Amino acid sequence: MNTHGITTTAPLAGRTVNRLGYGAMQLAGPGVFGPPKDPDAALAVLRAAVAAGVNHIDTSDFYGPHVTNRLIREALHPYPDDLVIVTKIGARRGPDGSWNPAFSAEALANAVHDNLRNLGLDALDIVNLRAMFDAHGPAEGSIAAPLAALVDLQRQGLVRHIGLSNVTPPQVAEGRSIATIACVQNQYNLAHRDDDALVNDLAEAGIAYVPFFPLGGFSPLQSTALSDVARHLEATPMQVALAWLLQRSPNILLIPGTSSLGHLQENLAAGAIVLPADAIATLDRIGTGASPD
Repeated sequence: MNTHGITTTAPLAGRTVNRLGYGAMQLAGPGVFGPPKDPDAALAVLRAAVAAGVNHIDTSDFYGPHVTNRLIREALHPYPDDLVIVTKIGARRGPDGSWNPAFSAEALANAVHDNLRNLGLDALDIVNLRAMFDAHGPAEGSIAAPLAALVDLQRQGLVRHIGLSNVTPPQVAEGRSIATIACVQNQYNLAHRDDDALVNDLAEAGIAYVPFFPLGGFSPLQSTALSDVARHLEATPMQVALAWLLQRSPNILLIPGTSSLGHLQENLAAGAIVLPADAIATLDRIGTGASPD
């Protein structure tokens, strides 16, 4: 399937997925903690996403904790044959909702089993090891020991493919020396462009790059230039931000999250937007800090 020359599908761990997927994080309660206010609405969003062609869902058992995985199971199990569910391990939630490292072999094994149980699976399609040297962003530190533990779980047949999350380029290189890496999931969007070189390197290696917070996360993207481009194209700023990512590199897979059916439909419609060269040039300058004028 192709839209005006833009590839709408891409490989992920030997499968073919639509480049516009869905991130389940926002289905949990405030602060990604506790249950949603309206569980039925959460189930409806998941079912609508899959009905619209989404076959790549991102989740984790530490969302809630346990909340999003149980919602996914209730809404979609038994799963469609083409659905790829990607989860992540390496963190745990404190009783106060805090995000804490859980990097020991025992903690990682427990997390894999939690994901299996709550998703209702015998094996996990892809498990991203989230580096937690700094909960707020990538920070250097060896991932060799936890990644070796995850590789052992893969050998046991509990995990099919391995990815990395919240990692630096040296950690990606270290990871690739230990295991076959299916994807890298870091923060990246129109304004947060630290991974520009990494995106390009992974594209050359045929490795998927999955940006989290593609729309800015808890602080949505705000830019006069973005709003102007969106108005000219008769689209929303968030749709334009997603379209920019799709045109940025063919190895980018998107997982925008929402708990709203309306926002889900808007996000998926971004796949039909083709940004002209002048709009891309304007948007590119947002991430460099240069004036868009």
